[in-house]
Amino acid sequence: MQPEKVKEVRAWFRKATNDLRGADIDLAASPPLIEDALFHCQQAVEKSLKGFLTAHDCPYRKTHDLDELGKACETIDDSLTATLTPARDLTIFAWEFRYPGDSEVPSVVEARQALATAQAAYDALLTRLQQDCRP
Repeated sequence: MQPEKVKEVRAWFRKATNDLRGADIDLAASPPLIEDALFHCQQAVEKSLKGFLTAHDCPYRKTHDLDELGKACETIDDSLTATLTPARDLTIFAWEFRYPGDSEVPSVVEARQALATAQAAYDALLTRLQQDCRP
């Protein structure tokens, strides 16, 4: 892989790492910042998927849709399906709590599960990359 491509893939995964860290910090706050944590969970998965697609020269459109991005990744490696399927449910958190509204905020337990789901997707995608692409 070309050095510039490696640099771009690593940048996507570094951003995803920061989002996972942000979600963890948000959930450790007192009181927990659940809405913000859920946004970071969605973002971590989105950036991981985009990093994986970039590594495989697979174009994607500008989107927050984890289903669309996940399906594209699964065409490259169908063993990702079991891990990416639960992550698709995080798509809504890209916008659901970013603005005022009447949505019910999930519990801390549900937010921790979302973080575990995001972490699993990140790990699965990262382990399938060449060593030099990993941050």
